Amino acid sequence: MAVHGRSSPLRALFDESPTPHIAHPPRTHHRDFYVAADGSYDLQSDDGGLGVIIETRDGERVTRLSVPDETVADNNIAEYRALHLGLDVLAAHAPTGCRVGVLVDHDDLAANVNSAALATRRTDHTPPRKLTVPTASKYHWRGIRARICGFGEIRAAVVESGQNPAHALANSPEEYAHVNRETDRCLLPERPSSSEAQIPPPSRADRKAGDSRASD
Repeated sequence: MAVHGRSSPLRALFDESPTPHIAHPPRTHHRDFYVAADGSYDLQSDDGGLGVIIETRDGERVTRLSVPDETVADNNIAEYRALHLGLDVLAAHAPTGCRVGVLVDHDDLAANVNSAALATRRTDHTPPRKLTVPTASKYHWRGIRARICGFGEIRAAVVESGQNPAHALANSPEEYAHVNRETDRCLLPERPSSSEAQIPPPSRADRKAGDSRASD
């Protein structure tokens, strides 16, 4: 069980970060899961890596991944691959209809996710803005968009690269290879309870304790 009052570090970061092309409410409206994803590419070594962290709203870690990717061609592709991987893994652990918050450090990717999410609510399924996806990332984008349609609600926030919790996992997959051996956990976040005072409706508040109707 989650500790009362505990919150996911990813949730806190998500709340403070902009969500391109989609209204960012003052609260998360109870996202059920948070996914931080990052991809890296080193031009000198021609190697890359993928990093993913998934947490519940209550701060329980579901999984971490730090995967080398020797076939990546540039940083854009790595970013799309990382998010595709993260959403695929989440889909295997999360219940149908869950609400998801995504953290990436790629502005266009976040904007595309949010536009695609808005398109799912339109009768013609047309995004509110033109989606610009790197040609080499089109298959990963197709997988990302399929996952977007499968979740109950999803929105993406943009963070600075240095603030992305998945950054180190993506940039040093050899150093963090041990996280891939951690046991994945399939967790459901606790349902939030209101912190507001519970005020009875007027009909009950005005009713006297000795009202004869109470015994009816």
